[in-house]
Formats: sequence, structure tokens, C-alpha cells
Amino acid sequence: MPSAIFRTVAVIGAGPAGLIAALELGREGHRVVVYEREDNLGGTWLYSPQTETDPLGLDPTRVVVHSSVYASLRTNLPRELMGFRVYPFVPTEKPGRDPRRFPGHGEVLEYLRDFAEEFGLEEMIRYGREVWDVGMAADDRRWVVKSRRRDCGDGDGDNEVYDAVVVCSSHFSEPRVADVPVLQVVVLIGSAASAEDISRDIARVAKEVHVASRSAPVDKIGKFSGHDNIWLHSVIKSVHRDGTVAFHDGDQTIADAILHCTGYKYFFPFLEKNNAVNVEDNRVGPLYQHVFPPTLAPWLSFVGLPWKVAPFPQFELQTKWIAGVLSGRITLESTEEMTADIEAFYSSLEAAGIPKRYTHRMEDSQYEYDDWLAAKSGSPPIEEWRKEMYVVTGRRRMNMPDTYRDEWEDEDLLSLAYQEFNLLKLSV
Repeated sequence: MPSAIFRTVAVIGAGPAGLIAALELGREGHRVVVYEREDNLGGTWLYSPQTETDPLGLDPTRVVVHSSVYASLRTNLPRELMGFRVYPFVPTEKPGRDPRRFPGHGEVLEYLRDFAEEFGLEEMIRYGREVWDVGMAADDRRWVVKSRRRDCGDGDGDNEVYDAVVVCSSHFSEPRVADVPVLQVVVLIGSAASAEDISRDIARVAKEVHVASRSAPVDKIGKFSGHDNIWLHSVIKSVHRDGTVAFHDGDQTIADAILHCTGYKYFFPFLEKNNAVNVEDNRVGPLYQHVFPPTLAPWLSFVGLPWKVAPFPQFELQTKWIAGVLSGRITLESTEEMTADIEAFYSSLEAAGIPKRYTHRMEDSQYEYDDWLAAKSGSPPIEEWRKEMYVVTGRRRMNMPDTYRDEWEDEDLLSLAYQEFNLLKLSV
């Protein structure tokens, strides 16, 4: 094996993906600088009660609030699945912490702070630096990263050159707004985890909550089980100035507000992609295994694009792969091989009738992907207890949405998890 090569690497974002990228790149010997727009680490887990000046997110001059969590949010995965494999997310005796298996968002932020402190990551982070442009240097081999202090507009510019850039800026900052006529009434749009949580929160104080979802099964349309004031509908057909909302399933209601729980768009305004990477109908591509654009690999990579996954362990495996490829420890496939793999993947999605916008949705295939990453990076495959716990949690979330966070029946899996965590602690 050739001697390792150490690179200068810019990491964009100090959320969970950026933190684990900093660790893995540093362990591989690379010199790392992490750019973080905010004054604190945490990314999407950095909660702010501040609201934007344009609640719909349509005004490009609005004050942007980079906070995707809401005050009452609790994780929808148990902490055993949330943590990095190298640093399990276990309860701590520190005062003021949340020991629950499904903790609130504040506990996840504290875990990330503990993680950064444990591995000395903060010294790599430049806080309050907004990356506004990333483009190729004149030699077409390296990257120029242009940053500025967050609140200084075009002033205080800083240009630095790196061998590689790892984009860890997540996809929870640019909201997706549903296209409905005449936004003048209120209905909750969407049926993913946030929509489910928020609908139940609102139902405690609202007379009626109507959830409009384009993925609502016909047999599920109607009143939510166990709730007298929540209804599930198909998509909105029309909205009228008198407050009437008509749904495609034939129902209608009079509402007072519309909440867009429709997720976020992949958005990389700082990146000069030169047509090597594009975002089309929420597909970031072409990307080999959701990470490397073939014509720019391995000098540009993305972490954290897949969704409907247990994210932190996947970030860890993606960044191990990237770090190893950059050092020369891991051989990356040729441009032609990567391109052929991408074309075959896109063809399989099309043949299965999967919309382009679901390109990065994994869910049932996530652990097959994780095991592939583990094999590429020389890491152990995902533990069986993790895979089973994920399935059990998903089933209970569907069948018992109001109680699954506080009542569970997977003590055998929980025992296996903590046996492994304790062995890891003894080996450190």
C-alpha cells in the first residue's frame, strides 16, 4: 500500500455531519478547517425561538433563521440509534440533562457538544463564518473557499485554498413550500414526522386539525385513531378567500391558518458546480453512492444527503470512506465506473416508479447502504441489534404514535446495545 497522503480539507458546516467529518478526516491525518455560519455547533439541532420575517420563506431578503426544530420536538428514534458508533449517546449524570430514551432536541445538542469536547474538535471550527462561494482554483486542482463574517455582507472577505471540500451543510435550511392557490387559510400540509408531531401538539389547543398529505393511503383518510379533532386528507384541491379549503378526497373545511410541514430542499448556493453537480426535483446529482460527483471526485464530496435513515452512524461511515479515499488508503472507482453505477441506479428508480425527488430516500435500504460503506472503509458492519431496533421503533411509531416514545418492548435489544457500549468504554 502506498504511503498515506495528507490533504488540506474544508468542511462546510459544524452540525453532526461536519463534526464527525472533522474527526474522521483528522484521524486520517488531514488538516481540517470547519466553517460554521452560526456562533455555536449543532446544525439543525441548534434550536432558536426566533422566527423569520417572512414565515413562508418566499422573500429572498428575509432574515433567515437556521433552526429546523420546534420547541416541543423529541427524537423519533431512541438514543441508542442516534449516537455515533465511536461515541454512544448514553444518559449522563450531568445536571440538567434529559435521560429519556427519546430525549428532547436540547439533549441531542448537549450530546454533540460533549462529542466535540471529547475529541477536541472545536479547535478546528471557525464560528460565525459564512461560506458564500466555493470554486475551483486557477490550477483546476484545488478549491478556493470564500468566507466572510456572517453579518458583514460583502465585507471582511477571506479566501483560502484547499485540496478538498466536504459539504456537510445538511438540507434543513431551505424550506419547501407547498404550491396551493391563495394562501389565506390554515391547514397542516405534510405527513412526515414533523407533521405528525405538530398536528398532535396543535390538537391540544385547536378545535380541529386537518392534515393534507399527497401520500395519504385511501384507507387511512379520515379521523386519526385515538383523536377526536384530527383528520387526514388527500392533497388540497383549492383554497378560497372565505377560508374554505377543499381536498381532492371530496372533503372540505374552514380553516384559519396553513402550516407547511413539507420538509426542506437541497440547497448549495455557495457552490460553483460548473454543471458537475445539479439539484433537480430535489435530486442532487450525479453522485456516486450519494457522496462523490464523478468528475470532481474525490476533491468534492457530500455528507448527509440520504433521508429516512438513522443519520449519525451513516454520517460516520460516509466520512470514514471520504477520509480514507483522500489519504489514498482506499481506492475510489474510476470516473467511468462511478458514472455507470449512477446510471444503473437512476434506471432502477425509474423502473420501480420511484419519483426523482425520492432519490436520496433510503428507509428500507439504509442498512444495506451502510454495510456497503463499512466494507469500503474497513469498518465492522452495522450491528444486528441496530437494524432490528430501527424496525421495531418504526412499527411502534406507526401503531402507537402517542405513546411509543415512553413505552417500549425491546428490552432485549436495549440490553445488547448497552453490552456493546460498555465494551467500547473499556477498550478506550
